[in-house]
Amino acid sequence: MTKIDYIQSDGTRITVDAAPGDTVMSAAIAADVDGIVGECGGNMMCATCHVYVDEAPAARLPAMTDDEDQMLACTEAPRTALSRLGCQLPTDEPMVVTVPGIPT
Repeated sequence: MTKIDYIQSDGTRITVDAAPGDTVMSAAIAADVDGIVGECGGNMMCATCHVYVDEAPAARLPAMTDDEDQMLACTEAPRTALSRLGCQLPTDEPMVVTVPGIPT
């Protein structure tokens, strides 16, 4: 199991044990982490699994594809240099991600 920490917009930290083969999105959904919806089931079609990745592991993650880059243009929360789709992030090693709050 790999520990994934999800930081909510209010600062609450939720630690999830992710199984081999999980993604940041699938582990969050299995643990009922608020703010990660995954409407498309991880098919990179909805951007409802948008997260901000902690800078430390960001360099060790798979490169962003053009499709992911285009989908991140559709997020409700502001996109940053640390934005990724949780469905594209394997949970091979511990990481910290922030679940963006939706602007009101």
